[in-house]
Amino acid sequence: MCNRYQPGERKRIEDHFSAKVLRDYNEGPATVHPKDPGWVVRQQDGKMVLEQMTWGFPVVLRGKKGQPLKPKPVNNARFDKLGAFWKRWASQPEHRCLIPAARYAEAVGTPGRMTETWLSVKDMPIFAWAGLWRSSDEWGQVFTGVMTENAPELEHIHDRSPVILTPDQWKTWLTAPLEDLYHFDRPFPAEAVHVEATKELWARR
Repeated sequence: MCNRYQPGERKRIEDHFSAKVLRDYNEGPATVHPKDPGWVVRQQDGKMVLEQMTWGFPVVLRGKKGQPLKPKPVNNARFDKLGAFWKRWASQPEHRCLIPAARYAEAVGTPGRMTETWLSVKDMPIFAWAGLWRSSDEWGQVFTGVMTENAPELEHIHDRSPVILTPDQWKTWLTAPLEDLYHFDRPFPAEAVHVEATKELWARR
């Protein structure tokens, strides 16, 4: 699953989504990892707004003695679970969002020697990754990215990929009933994806 991505420049994001920044924020990291702040576009009063939220819904697990452990960020949501685990948010359009991204990375190779492979959309410096967001007691406003099956030609990189939405699909994702969204549960065409394999070792954070 996707555990790091680069959102791109804020001004480019604002222009691409015609989104208004609700308040002043720091620029945030160039590469976003789970629990980092990332940009989120959502609708408010019928207009697109841009905010920073923490990447990952906090999930509190229990230790062997039943004690609560430190929250862990769940930064990816499987599309086939939107009607189950994620339904309380996915079924409410006001809790859906777009995650601006310039590219995302996957770990490729053998364990211990995995390297970064970056994927982006050809002819699209910024693209929209379908997401969900909510308010949490632990980290304030948080978001997670929705994942679907990968194109067969790209399964050697990972069997899943972000749900990538074209501009004509943004409104449907942000406003339509949940049952009208399932046609987005499909691979993005491999021929539209640029793959950049690197020799950079995949270092976990």
